[in-house]
Amino acid sequence: MDKSILVLDKGTRCTAWNYSGERLVAGLIDGSLAIYDSTDPASSDFTRIHRFKAHDGSIVKVVWAPPEYGDSVACISEDGNLSLWEEVVDDTEGPHWKMCKCFDRNTSQVLDVQFGYGQTSLKLVAAYSDGQVKIHELLDTLELEKWQLQAEFQNVIDLVSKFGNVSCLSASISWNPERIEVQQSSFVLGFNSNTPSLNSAKVWEFDLDHQRWLPVAELSLPEDKGDQVSSVAWAPNIGRPYELIAVATQKGISIWQLGSNPDHDGRLSVHRVALLSGHENEVWEMEWDMSGMTLATTGSDGVVRLWQSNLNGAWHEQAVLAPPS
Repeated sequence: MDKSILVLDKGTRCTAWNYSGERLVAGLIDGSLAIYDSTDPASSDFTRIHRFKAHDGSIVKVVWAPPEYGDSVACISEDGNLSLWEEVVDDTEGPHWKMCKCFDRNTSQVLDVQFGYGQTSLKLVAAYSDGQVKIHELLDTLELEKWQLQAEFQNVIDLVSKFGNVSCLSASISWNPERIEVQQSSFVLGFNSNTPSLNSAKVWEFDLDHQRWLPVAELSLPEDKGDQVSSVAWAPNIGRPYELIAVATQKGISIWQLGSNPDHDGRLSVHRVALLSGHENEVWEMEWDMSGMTLATTGSDGVVRLWQSNLNGAWHEQAVLAPPS
C-alpha cells in the first residue's frame, strides 16, 4: 500500500525540495514558510520543524539557493515582493530563520525567480510584471544580504524602445543546470503577457568579452512567436552534444534541441523534436529528472504526466499520476 512521507500544513500553496531532496520548503496562503526535515536518517518520513512569517500576502513561489551557500530560500508573495531567507544557528536561539534581503521592486511585481551560477559569483534572475528582467549578483559568498544589480533588460531579440502598458500575468525562468566551469552562464525565459514579442521563450547567455547578457536563441516556430508561455524547463545534460529545453504554451509542450556551436551572429541553432499534448488546460509546472531523460508536467487539470523519448528519439507519455476520485 502507498504510504505518504509527509502531510503538508493546511493552506500550502507552493513547495520546493532542496538540492539533495532531504528538506522541503512550503509557502502558505497566510504568508508563512514551513520547513520539513526527515528527523530519522533511517526513515523517509518528514516532519515540520520550522514555520515562520515571511510576507503579509500569500506565498506563490519558493526556491532554494545552491547548497554551497547554506540553507537559504527565496520566496515571492502574491503582491509581488521578493525576499531571501537563511537558516542561522546561534548559542541562544539555536537553529532559526531570518530574512537577509528584501529586493526592491518599485511599482512592478516579481513573477518568477531562479538562482544560477556565474563565472565568479552566485546570480539571481527575476522576471517582473512590466516585462523587465533583472540579474542580481552576490557580492560576498559569506553574506547573503549583499547583492547588486548586474543587468536589466527585456525579453526580446531585437533592440527596441520601451513598450507601452505592458501587462504580464506570469513568467517562467529555468537556469542552465550545468556548472559554470563547463560553459557560459545561461538561462531560458518566457512570459505570459499582452505583448507578443516578450512572450516567446528565449535563451540568454552572458558574453564575457562584452560583459553583457545576449539573446542567443528563440524557442518558437515563426508562426508561434507571440504564443504566451506558461512554463519552461532546461534539462540536465549527461553527455548529449546538444541541450534539451521544454516550453509549454496553449498549443502543448514543445521539446527543443539547442545547439552548442554559435553561428557568425552568435546565435545557437534550435530544432523542435516533439510537441506533446495531454493536459486539458494550462501547464503550470515542468521538472526534469536528474538524468535529463524524463520530464514531469502538471497543470490546472490536477494530473501529473511523465514523458520520455524512446531509442529512436520519439517522445511519448510514459505514465499518468492522477489524484484518487
